[in-house]
Amino acid sequence: MSLSVFVADDHAIVLDGVVTHLSSQPDIRVVGTARNGRDAVRQMLELAPDVAVLDISMPELDGIEAARAVLQRLPDIKILVLSMHAGAQHIFHALEAGVHGYLLKESAGREIVDAIRAVHAGRRYLSPRVAEIVAEGVGSRRGLSPLASLSRREREILKLVADGHSSAQIAALLHLSSKTVDSYRSRMMQKLHVNDLAGLIKFAIQHGLTSLE
Repeated sequence: MSLSVFVADDHAIVLDGVVTHLSSQPDIRVVGTARNGRDAVRQMLELAPDVAVLDISMPELDGIEAARAVLQRLPDIKILVLSMHAGAQHIFHALEAGVHGYLLKESAGREIVDAIRAVHAGRRYLSPRVAEIVAEGVGSRRGLSPLASLSRREREILKLVADGHSSAQIAALLHLSSKTVDSYRSRMMQKLHVNDLAGLIKFAIQHGLTSLE
């Protein structure tokens, strides 16, 4: 069974190239395209694709805000950001919005098919350069690992959060209420001294709790 993919990019050459490349794959079906963020949101809500590939820099609404708007309504869609920006600000803004992968345009030709399959399978995907930036600053810490401060259930939820699952999805998987999952997340953030979802994801990646494949 093929997986459905939606692609949005304001550059016609890039958009056409991505669509042509994806259409050559036997297990991928491109169901729609857009050249601006608002049109992308409208179509994604109508089409509900398995995976959406969104450029960050688009007119009317950027890819990150488009992702945020769609995930609020359709949390099961996996969103892969395609960007020329490798700055930490862009990367963590995207992760905080809930995207499941961050792919640099310079390596899209080599990586995009694997990236789409990875996020569709429930894994997070970061281009190697992006993964280095996320993990930057990791040094050896003396004493007790911060992981030791987390309970077994907290570590379980942290991994699911880092793998891209929403609170509602985690609640269903673990037979908990969404409110309980949110409480676990808040408690973890306090224990790990992080302020947002991006911080939790960064911690999970740094400590090997989620795959970057």
